[in-house]
Amino acid sequence: MLEIGKYNTLKIVKDLDFGVYLDGGNGLEILLPARYVPQNVKPGDEVEVFIYHDNEGRLIATTLRPLAIAGEFRFLQVNAVNQAGAFLNWGIMKELLVPFREQKAPMQEGRWYLVYVHVDHISGRIVASARIDKYLDNVIPNYTKGQEVNLLVADETDIGYKVIINHMHWGLVYRNETFRDLEKGELLKGYIKNMREDEKIDVSLTPLGYRKIEGVTGLILESLKVHNGFLPLHDKSDPEEIYALFACSKKAFKQAIGSLYKEGLISIEKSGIRIV
Repeated sequence: MLEIGKYNTLKIVKDLDFGVYLDGGNGLEILLPARYVPQNVKPGDEVEVFIYHDNEGRLIATTLRPLAIAGEFRFLQVNAVNQAGAFLNWGIMKELLVPFREQKAPMQEGRWYLVYVHVDHISGRIVASARIDKYLDNVIPNYTKGQEVNLLVADETDIGYKVIINHMHWGLVYRNETFRDLEKGELLKGYIKNMREDEKIDVSLTPLGYRKIEGVTGLILESLKVHNGFLPLHDKSDPEEIYALFACSKKAFKQAIGSLYKEGLISIEKSGIRIV
């Protein structure tokens, strides 16, 4: 079944000078313009494409990847505002509309906003909404303690950071459990720590039960976990670069990675350090 606002794998049915037509099902053919057609494809081949509406309201395909698909939250920048609403840079040729009714406050050109991308049930078009609360916590959370989840950093509070879990629920990462400042819009891996009686969800950035290591050594290990297990830092890195990330001297950094290496927790490569 064709999913508007998402990625679809469709078969090429026609090859023309201005592009190829894809089988959208039920006799529907969708144009993939020539500039997006992969090389050496032919009728009968399948391609993965993103499906949306062009300015005339026709379904069209692209092999470009938008900054967010339907069902996702993301911080996006306003390109322009007119009588229809605000238009966001979406990462593809067509901009993404936020109608005025879906703005919490009037959006301003050049500013970034957290929005939810979805298909409008009336028009069938892909739009965005800044009224994000109505799209969160609408289903009962079904997480297990320690489960790995995807996080989007949404806001900062006195006690930590509000995050969106798997594009479905609000969560909280406590400030005293982070090794660095988190940025709004940052995408991270996290782990379900606690589902409280008030239905709030606490999240950890490190796997539960992992042995806590203090000081610079602990900061390095935590940073490795957040950065997919690799950091482009080593004993030849500039002291300023090391200090900017860990607020420590190069000597302390070298001692820390030496300790982690001896414990078998990291490997040291020419281009950086990697968690084992």
